[in-house]
Amino acid sequence: MRDFKLGVQLQPERTELDPLRDAWRELDRAGVDSIWVPDHFFPVSPGDPNGPNFECWSLLAAMAVDTSRAAFGALVSCVSYRNPDLLADMARTVSLLSGGRLVLGLGAGWCEREYVEYGYSFESPAVRLREFEDALVRIRARLPRLNPAAPGLRTLIGGGGEKVTLRLVAEHADLWNAFGPADDYRRKNKLLDEWCERVGRDPSAIERSVFVDASEVDRIEEFLAAGAEHVIVGLAAPYDLSFLDRLG
Repeated sequence: MRDFKLGVQLQPERTELDPLRDAWRELDRAGVDSIWVPDHFFPVSPGDPNGPNFECWSLLAAMAVDTSRAAFGALVSCVSYRNPDLLADMARTVSLLSGGRLVLGLGAGWCEREYVEYGYSFESPAVRLREFEDALVRIRARLPRLNPAAPGLRTLIGGGGEKVTLRLVAEHADLWNAFGPADDYRRKNKLLDEWCERVGRDPSAIERSVFVDASEVDRIEEFLAAGAEHVIVGLAAPYDLSFLDRLG
């Protein structure tokens, strides 16, 4: 029996819709705790950069009605790509479609090609972080004004920036997601605790998750020892779910 939460991120690139939907249905039946898709307009993993790819929030709406148990969301949704008030409304609607299982995963964005090809201004990291903070404030203000509301909608922030992002996690997030290696994750996990103390937040109120590649599944114990409570395994197509048997 697992003593940690297990999630899976399905890469919606270089695949077709049927195997993607089959994979998230099977994961839901298998009892994973969470299912995720990234928010990209083109494939970003090694391979054909112009291969097939599917838009994140359209997929999440389908996942809301295709699944019945697992939490799910974007890991993570770039706030630059959609008006923040609109994004709040989209999240509210998808959450209601799912019976309240959506997690609103948010990030500041990084992929220059997507900004340029879709007509968004690609600013410096400092500007994108300022815009990210503004978006978080707007989303939090909009959600309670929507009718009907989506009670219990949780927010995840992805990233490990020590001066700004972790502060924003402490101030705004219910979940935090970052990457390894495990030693880096441990250090940033402790820094997040310190930021929580500075802003007057109970550190235990923020669930700690970590993204690992499928090749790192055998090293999960290192991340758990570093403070992770929720491990999210990234899978590319074709979606080999056999690792679930090893994790129980």
